Amino acid sequence: MSTAMLPESSSLRILLVEDQQNMARNVADYMEQQGHVLDFAVRGDQGLMLATREYYDLVILDLNLPGMDGIEVCRQLRQQSSRHVPVLMLTARDAIEDKITGFTAGADDYLTKPFSLQELEVRCIALSRRHLLQTDDVVVIGPLRIDRKRQSASRNGELLPLHTMGYRILVILAEAYPVVVSRSELTHKLWGDEPTESDALRSHIYQLRNALDKSFPFAMLKTIHGVGFALQDQKDTSL
Repeated sequence: MSTAMLPESSSLRILLVEDQQNMARNVADYMEQQGHVLDFAVRGDQGLMLATREYYDLVILDLNLPGMDGIEVCRQLRQQSSRHVPVLMLTARDAIEDKITGFTAGADDYLTKPFSLQELEVRCIALSRRHLLQTDDVVVIGPLRIDRKRQSASRNGELLPLHTMGYRILVILAEAYPVVVSRSELTHKLWGDEPTESDALRSHIYQLRNALDKSFPFAMLKTIHGVGFALQDQKDTSL
């Protein structure tokens, strides 16, 4: 069984492929202050070489690059790499067509310029954690342990009495952790385009909250009013 323990420090090794020196310097200064380790490339072909030869938790990739554009770098990375390296595209292109092209090439997330450095870091952490969650059988977030093979979850070693829908919601929130999942996104992932009763999600959230939090000293399931829902470890301060 493969087990992923999400690091408390959330320290990541990141490859930043960006030809604008001021942008790269600002990102590097902020991310390194948060404890992350960065390598750099200013050309697309150089970035592809590093991404396929070295181990990175994440690649931050600009689209407009000399040597090879970001779309082609991402496409080639997906073809050449023996593992799935999460890719966050960072670009001034904000048209929906550009985003579709990026995701089609294999990008995992897309952030448009100008952007908040804090949001960039949160997205990087979430993307790295989501990658672990999607590829490992057992995931641990603080006192919460999710066993994908058994489709069960426990907290502080105590098995949680989850119904099928509660387990599905918990996994969706864990995959997004620490990012908030909106009500509309959660509804779509649970029911797709099939219509459902307006109170159905509220009822399932209520049951999940009782199972996950009622018997424990702090609440992990947070409601962000007007936005959606998120999991929070007691150590987290972002929500």
